[in-house]
Order: sequence, then structure tokens, then C-alpha cells
Amino acid sequence: MKTGLFFLVIAYVLSQFYRAFLAVLSPVLGSEIGAGPEDLALSSGLWFLAFALMQIPVGAALDRIGPRWTVSVLLALGGGTGALVFSQATGPWGIHLAMVLIGVGCSPVLMASYYIFGRSFRPALFGTLAAAIIGLGSLGNLAGAAPLAAVVAAFGWRETLIALAGVTLVVALALVIFVRDPERLVHAPGDGGSVLDVLRLPGLWLILPLAMTNYAAAAGIRGLWAGPYLASVHGADAALIGTVTLVMGLAMILGNFAYGPADRLFGSHKRVVLVGNIGLSLALAALWLTPGSGIWAAAALLAAVGFLGASFPVVMAHGRSFLPPHLLGRGVTLLNMFSISGVALMQFASRPVFEAASDGRDPAHAYGLLFLFFLLPNLVGIGFYLFARDRGEAGR
Repeated sequence: MKTGLFFLVIAYVLSQFYRAFLAVLSPVLGSEIGAGPEDLALSSGLWFLAFALMQIPVGAALDRIGPRWTVSVLLALGGGTGALVFSQATGPWGIHLAMVLIGVGCSPVLMASYYIFGRSFRPALFGTLAAAIIGLGSLGNLAGAAPLAAVVAAFGWRETLIALAGVTLVVALALVIFVRDPERLVHAPGDGGSVLDVLRLPGLWLILPLAMTNYAAAAGIRGLWAGPYLASVHGADAALIGTVTLVMGLAMILGNFAYGPADRLFGSHKRVVLVGNIGLSLALAALWLTPGSGIWAAAALLAAVGFLGASFPVVMAHGRSFLPPHLLGRGVTLLNMFSISGVALMQFASRPVFEAASDGRDPAHAYGLLFLFFLLPNLVGIGFYLFARDRGEAGR
């Protein structure tokens, strides 16, 4: 079990790496195959879209087949093949196809881990374990920055992608060898049910809106907007932008480790999620109202968004408490689909929103409105979440 979980963590490091590495490759992809920033933004969005659409079939596979073959086959066929396709791309469409395949390959990794946690460990440990794997896996975000740039400069981007394909296939093989499925549910009601049965659980309905919004601001700002904001409003150069975004990335990792045990310390998923997301909303509100208040104030607020925006594992733990064992795979993947869909939708929508906000306004005002755009959905999610039950029977 320990070795299998170790390789699931390594697989999740790869998943985080693949969702973040395009930014580092953008200069060389632009100069060699004509893939501009708009093309790569579309490729990134396609990764999230493929990832989100796969959650429903992944959930069914986890409940019916188990995590071992679900994660290993998809990671090999999607992730390994996608990296090879990427290495041979001659234009933007090659990158688009590769990112769709890689999104499919990465789609079961985290949820396979959550399925094992939910079936093999006490419910009280779920939040801590869920946060720990995200915190450790987020090292992939850091590997997709300066270390990747150094490797590409030394060996070339095509050679690097071929090597990544090899690493992905080796990890997939290790998952086949070392991951152990939980015991099958011999007398599961309805032989597993369906995602419609998950949607019939009333306790989830008030959690889903916040599941869709709680991570969107941190992911969208860190992935797309922090750099342009710091450059346009605060005149930051590349080195300073790199430092501030690194701090924000580290804050997101620390936030996962802080949120994980917090629900055990306070005895409530709901209180931890509410306090964290109210704090996130306050940080976004400060960025909205004072976007030009100074580089270090901006850096501190961006770090706060990263730290406080890491409540996803506790939201998942809250949702998991309403899921009976025979619906666990479908339930956690449904929650994950809402979360990833929220990130994808906000990333796609933020560009036209910013273009409209920039019309006739100075950069500080335009970015302030962009931060308001990220704030409002989170407030809506909190509004629904206020009425959610604190814990379901499956989590007791």
C-alpha cells in the first residue's frame, strides 16, 4: 500500500507538471512551430476540459474496475502518448491534440488516490491525506518552471518531451505493479449505482457551488494573470515576477498542508472551509479595491490568495462524508469535475472580461475589475455553502 501510494504521488507530480509547463515552453514553441500565447492558452484550456469531461467515466471505472488499472492504463495511453505527440508537433494543432491526450491521461490520478483513501482509511483522516497528496504533488508546478527551463536549454524541447513520455510510461508500469485495489464491495446496493444516484444525495447540492469556485481564483491568477498584473501595474521585471509567483506557488503548497489537519483540529469540515474562503474573499476584495497599492502589498495579497485558496481537499472531505461506499468513485470524481470545470470556465472567461475592463481604463483599474470577477463567484459559492450540513452519515 505504501509503495503504491508513493507512485500515485509521483503520478500526481507529473499531472501538476503537465498542467503548468506550457508557460516555460512558450518562447521556443512560438519561435519554432508558430504557437503563440493565444494558441497555448487554448491548449491549456483543452487540457482542463479533457480532464473535466473524463471525470464521469473515471468515477464509473474506479467503482467497477478499481484504481489500479484505471489509473495505469489511462496514464500510459493518454499521458505517455500525449507527450510523444507533443514532441513531434509541427504546429499549434499538434500541441492542442497532445494536451487533450495528456489531460485524459492525468484525469484519474488524484481521484484514484482519493478512492483508496476513502475506502481504506478512517473518514477522519480523509482531509489530511487528500491535502498531503496535493501539497506533495504541487512540487510538479515548481518542476515545471526553472528546472524545466534548464533542461530544455540543455537538451532541447523535443528531446525533453520524449524523455517525459518515457518517465510517464515507467510510472504507469509502477502503478500496475504496486497499487493494490481496496476489497471489492460484494453486496453493494445496486451494484455501484450511477452518477445520477450521487446527484440524488441532497447533502451535496449546497457543496457543489463552492467546489466549483474555491480553487478557481488561485489557479487562474497564478496560472494566467499574476505576471501580467505585476508587470503592467507595478513595473516588475521578469526576475521579480518569478520571485512573487514562486512565493504564491509555495503559499498554495503550504495552504494544502495547513487545511488538511485543520478539520480534525476544529472538528468540522464546514467551519474550516467557511473561514478559509471568507479569508480568500477578503484578499480578493483588497486586490479589487487597492490593485495599485504597492508591489509588496500586492505580493502579500497574492500569497494570501494562494494560501487561502487551497481549501479543495477539505471541500472534498466534506463532500465525501455524504457518499456511501458504493458511490465513492463517482462521487469524488463528480466533485472534482465541478472544481476543474470552474477553473477552466474562469480561465476561458477571464480573457474577454479583462479585454472589456481594459477599454478606456488604466491598468490598475482594469486589473481591479478582473479581481472582482474572481471574487463574485466565490461569494456566491459561500452563500450556498452557509446552508450545507456539516457532515453526512458516511463520514461519521
